[in-house]
Amino acid sequence: MKSKLIALAAVAVFTTLGARAYAHHSFAATYLEDQEMSIEGDLVQFLYRNPHSFVHVMAPDPKTKDTVRWAVEWGGGGQLGQQGVTRETLKPGDHVVITGSPGRNVEDHRLRMRTIFRPKDGWRWGGTVD
Repeated sequence: MKSKLIALAAVAVFTTLGARAYAHHSFAATYLEDQEMSIEGDLVQFLYRNPHSFVHVMAPDPKTKDTVRWAVEWGGGGQLGQQGVTRETLKPGDHVVITGSPGRNVEDHRLRMRTIFRPKDGWRWGGTVD
């Protein structure tokens, strides 16, 4: 009986770990990792959460020059917290300059964060996150 419980527990652990690994997507499927672009605009929303945080910025579309809402994918709250970024770090209205990998579908106006800079006080972040 004890060996059956141990085997059942082992199956549960491996199933959970396998599901987590399977659920994590590839950034290369969503973003052009070999390219980089920059946007500059005003932050409208900062979603500090797991598994990925998002920064939403109103900035010009490079082709049309119309102002559009960009969704910039960043690391999870836990990872960012270890690097000194908190929920309070960015506020709506902050003017920011962001560089990142563009999304594969240009109409989506998405980036994967590489760097962010807030000119008013010189705050910047540049690092790696999953």
